[in-house]
Amino acid sequence: MKYVAVVGAAECSSEVYELAREVGREIARSGAILLCGGRGGVMEAACRGATETGGVAIGILPGFDRSSQNPYVTYSIVTGLGDARNAVLVRSADAVIAISGGYGTLSEIGLALKAGRRVVGLHTWEIRKADGDINHLIGASSPKEAVKLAVE
Repeated sequence: MKYVAVVGAAECSSEVYELAREVGREIARSGAILLCGGRGGVMEAACRGATETGGVAIGILPGFDRSSQNPYVTYSIVTGLGDARNAVLVRSADAVIAISGGYGTLSEIGLALKAGRRVVGLHTWEIRKADGDINHLIGASSPKEAVKLAVE
């Protein structure tokens, strides 16, 4: 069984929401388990897509209780770690799909790359190292392609 983390902003446009929702659907169709931060925006959309398609969505929550989780989380893990829960999330995943996102998403991308996880980017950050080496993310142009690349 594969575990695929979806990372992205807690607030997003309706276009990004639908993109993340379709990623969640594709993860469920692939038979993988979806992991995410369990809150709103991209995380909610991915959970919604997964659970609507019969899949499982696990939320790794930053706080001390479940009050911040979105209604589509199947199971949640309360960490009390704040943003440090990003490390738990990406270490628990076999692969990571980054969708759009802000600095929290960037931290998850960096932690996942450092941990040797496959990171697939969908309309997200471009990474350039100091030596000029660019973009260590695997680019995808659609939700279906992103999930295919993540579960390979």
